[in-house]
Amino acid sequence: MLLFVEASRDLETGEEAVVTPLAPTTGRVLVHPIVLVPILRAGLGMVDGIWPLVPTARLAHIGIYRDEETTRPHPYYSKFGPALDPADVFLVDPMLATGQSAVEAVNQLKAHGARRVRFLCLVSAPPGLDTFHAAHPDVPVFTAAIDDHLNDRSYIVPGLGDAGDRYFGTVAAG
Repeated sequence: MLLFVEASRDLETGEEAVVTPLAPTTGRVLVHPIVLVPILRAGLGMVDGIWPLVPTARLAHIGIYRDEETTRPHPYYSKFGPALDPADVFLVDPMLATGQSAVEAVNQLKAHGARRVRFLCLVSAPPGLDTFHAAHPDVPVFTAAIDDHLNDRSYIVPGLGDAGDRYFGTVAAG
């Protein structure tokens, strides 16, 4: 929720007439619709914290899994709905490790017309930030923490391990 508040701070707003119980006034409304796009599956865990702030937001999905041997992203699903062109698109995923999945996700969003994309992640690592910024310098990244490095399996250290397994309880005990 806090990342979204920071990431949405400068969204374009316009005036709208509002009728209150005491008198008419002018309020502010968002000019562009909002689309939340979690990278499945771990990104779903971030949507619940954001959606109450923007209940009119549309939800789209991108499915990408990481090959554990090569660390390359493999897209397997996408559902964007109506045109992304007029929207402010918020791509969400808890981790930005190598940056390759996030780069692939933004490639897909832009191919479907997204022009205003922001990426929100909870934990990132310098190699992922470098890779992401090199591929998409126009897309701002909002992160809560920048951890030290990636290990030999390209996991963020100290990090959280596999965020999707942790969120959905599919990680082995121990």
